Amino acid sequence: QVQLVESGGGSVQAGGSLRLSCAASGYTSNCNLVGWFRQAPGKEREGIAALDISRGSTAYADSVKGRFTLSRDNTKNTVYLQMNSLKLEDTAMYSCAAGCPVRGGWWAPSSYTYWGQGTQVTVSS
Repeated sequence: QVQLVESGGGSVQAGGSLRLSCAASGYTSNCNLVGWFRQAPGKEREGIAALDISRGSTAYADSVKGRFTLSRDNTKNTVYLQMNSLKLEDTAMYSCAAGCPVRGGWWAPSSYTYWGQGTQVTVSS
């Protein structure tokens, strides 16, 4: 079992920044991918960023590319999502997920094994 806990969400004005954290605990040795997803009211869940744990490679959705950045602290088993230049349309519930191991495409929620509870991000004008 793996537990994921997100933190760092909150309210911010457009153009501002937030850093989300995804802390993992438990049996994580089989996990090879961490993904960040978001879901706004009335919209489908959207995969926005993913980190290949073994290779260190990352991928970003076009909607966040150039504004969001993944990083990790292996000593804390934590993956961070730095979000800059936030826009109104970034308002959503953000969740991290771990593939242990990932089974499928990086942007498919069904590919992931474990999910955190989510953290709300609200961007206002």
